[in-house]
Amino acid sequence: MASPYTHKSLTDVKDSAPEFGFGEHAEMRFAKDEFDSQDTGFTYHRTNPNVHSGFGHRHQEAEEVYVVISGSGRVKLDDDIIEIQRLDTIRVAPEVWRSFSAGPDGLELIAFGPRHDGDGEVDPQWWTE
Repeated sequence: MASPYTHKSLTDVKDSAPEFGFGEHAEMRFAKDEFDSQDTGFTYHRTNPNVHSGFGHRHQEAEEVYVVISGSGRVKLDDDIIEIQRLDTIRVAPEVWRSFSAGPDGLELIAFGPRHDGDGEVDPQWWTE
């Protein structure tokens, strides 16, 4: 039987950024499985200062919420670009394309929402500057 709770540091979760080609300038820690979460997905993102991710993604079903925990930057939501800073919270409907760009102090955020395996589309060239 699985434990009714899980406690660990997000820094103990595997960093998947190298697998996606972002290892030199970011961390991406997808925590759902390592926390034995049944329905909720959550990810820790850290981007080095002045790094523009470029890629965007969207979902078919999963609404997501992003909380900036440190730093600042910008988020692009479809055609809108919004300045963001510590403790800003952004709710994004599934169908909205989204991407982040870190400011001079970098950008750390946590994303969370319902997890649906296979629910996502990525475009590596979605936000070009």
